[in-house]
Amino acid sequence: MGNRGMEDLIPLINKLQDAFSSIGQSCNLDLPQIAVVGGQSAGKSSVLENFVGRPCLVVQYAEFLHCKGKKFVDFDEVRAEIEAETDRITGSNKGISPIPINLRVYSPHVLNLTLIDLPGMTKVAVGDQPQDIEHQIRDMLLQFITKESCLILAVTPANTDLANSDALKIAKEVDPQGLRTIGVITKLDLMDEGTDAKDIFENKLLPLRRGYIGVVNRSQKDIDGRKDIRAALAAERKFFLSHPAYRHMAERMGTPHLQKALNQQLTNHIRDTLPGLRSKLQSQLLSLEKEVEEYKNFRPDDPTRKTKALLQMVQQFGVDFEKCIEGSGDQVDTNELSGGAKINRLFHERFPFELVKIVFDEKELRREISHAIKNVHGVRTGLFTPDLAFEAIVKKQIVKLKTPCLKCIDLVIQELINTVRQCTNKLNSYPRLREETERIVTTHVREREGKAKDQVLLLIDIELSYINTNHEDFIGFANAQQRNTAANKKRAIPNQVIRKGWLTINISIMKGGSKEYWFVLTAESLSWYKNEEEKEKKYMLPLDNLKLRDVEKGFMSTKHIFAIFNTEQRNVYKDLRQIELACDTQDDVDSWKASFLRAGVYPEKDQEENEEPCPADTFSMDPQLERQVETIRNLVDSYISIINKSIRDLVPKTIMHLMINSAKDFIHSELLAYLYSSGDQNILMEESADQAQRRDEMLRMYHALKEALVIIGDISANTISTPVPPPVNDSWMQEAR
Repeated sequence: MGNRGMEDLIPLINKLQDAFSSIGQSCNLDLPQIAVVGGQSAGKSSVLENFVGRPCLVVQYAEFLHCKGKKFVDFDEVRAEIEAETDRITGSNKGISPIPINLRVYSPHVLNLTLIDLPGMTKVAVGDQPQDIEHQIRDMLLQFITKESCLILAVTPANTDLANSDALKIAKEVDPQGLRTIGVITKLDLMDEGTDAKDIFENKLLPLRRGYIGVVNRSQKDIDGRKDIRAALAAERKFFLSHPAYRHMAERMGTPHLQKALNQQLTNHIRDTLPGLRSKLQSQLLSLEKEVEEYKNFRPDDPTRKTKALLQMVQQFGVDFEKCIEGSGDQVDTNELSGGAKINRLFHERFPFELVKIVFDEKELRREISHAIKNVHGVRTGLFTPDLAFEAIVKKQIVKLKTPCLKCIDLVIQELINTVRQCTNKLNSYPRLREETERIVTTHVREREGKAKDQVLLLIDIELSYINTNHEDFIGFANAQQRNTAANKKRAIPNQVIRKGWLTINISIMKGGSKEYWFVLTAESLSWYKNEEEKEKKYMLPLDNLKLRDVEKGFMSTKHIFAIFNTEQRNVYKDLRQIELACDTQDDVDSWKASFLRAGVYPEKDQEENEEPCPADTFSMDPQLERQVETIRNLVDSYISIINKSIRDLVPKTIMHLMINSAKDFIHSELLAYLYSSGDQNILMEESADQAQRRDEMLRMYHALKEALVIIGDISANTISTPVPPPVNDSWMQEAR
């Protein structure tokens, strides 16, 4: 005879656990542990054995953690292995060990329960036991029974004084409210004649909240004689029914009632867990409802379904592509920029930056202007600045704009192709359809690339075809020449940046040593920063009354140096009369000098008569030519800014018209026709193996969730919860402590 209540509960729990396994999840019932505490020879092991109610494992098997892989199918073998392992760990002379013997029983007829058989409590060391045996055992017991999920069976023999029960005392320490403690009284058949435990069972003597249950275990003689547990349980029942003190309470006594009490605690726990499980399953079921709805009557080979799916997917692809480009208020991606946002950044951040990056080498540009002027004049000496020289120079600068314009188109194409791939993710169910859609749209984008590049190059050629010196924003020759007068050496736009770059400030080691900074030169000041981000400004030096002078390269230095000083003998920076700036090459020095000249900072070696600069190899010795060079330099600057403004406006518009809008129109009006002409629609709409598997898995999951909810309903309907017993007067326990 087994544990009948447990046998009724097990099939339902197993079905529930199977349902959860089928959806790839754990049931997580977290059933409580059951531990027995009591003195030595109190009958603890027999109480656990009777609770299980199965002396023979039959077709089930058991495994010990200390000998994995070996299966035990006979209960006597399990018992023998426990005794042998105990001797191996503790010796054969009453030793103890905190190391647990872990036994797992595999069977469809048992719950996933943890039953803990703890060592008997003792006060006197015997055999190989240490002198502090009492404290060691106590610590070991507390390790298990302190857990809130542990049910405590406090076992006390009936032939000892209950008031001195160590099992009750230690249970009270960890469970002061008595919510998880059941008193078990053993050896009732060994009480002195004329005595009984009636007052204990009626909860009058030393009451417990969950009361006491009496059991009669098999004697050692019964165990040695292999007395069947069924026979032992029958003898136990006969004992209670025939005993004058217990016959009126026989139904509340014995192993079956202990089983029932523990089973009810397990049932209460399971029922408390069910609402959370039900809520979790219902949430998952709701999330699947919409997707499963279209699969319920799904027929993979239905041609009308394939046609409908093709139309829907192409339409959805067009909608997704347009949303990615134009932006959308619904389903906004907060993790990364969409295709349209990236293209917008290309138009208004990256492209203008690429135009600005075309840095003029001031030294080289002034040399080219000088040569152009001389070549226009030929053998004559010109009195006026020639406009042909201006046109030649400005056209050369306009041609340089072709590279960033073409680069902008390449970057936009890459974003368009990335957007197409992103939008075809929803076509993964049909690999051939996705592949063909990507190929057709990408081919169209590549075809439009040529037209867009031709049109942009045409814009540049148009600018080259006619230099409009009558443009309203152009400064004109008169204004350009006016800039060169001594009264106005600075540029028309005060804060316009002339040059940026790294320079080393040469300072003696005594004053901190040389250090590299990021310099920014404008028409009014020279500033330097810690790095290119220009966030941490170290100093800003106004350009008023500054001049340049050459500095000889040091004996050990590889750098080329020039200096800035104040003509009024003032300190330029801190206590320094001049700042020495170092470059890697002489060409860098010359280029920086030319940039300073643009800002009105001239070299020291001016001609006394006209204060015109004339450093060797860099600037002309002819003051009239230098004035003409500066005039054309100003004109070029003004006209190129007009061209840049126009190009910044027209190139994005051209790309938008010829590529992006064209791609949207193509997807909406022509893509479907291209797909139909690309081959057999049956092949095009062949479902991927992953999609078929996903559909089957989703349907299986859907039905498994419904099945699990039905099982939870069955458990709720077929089981009942019992309330916690009311508190009792347990002040006796406080006194006993």
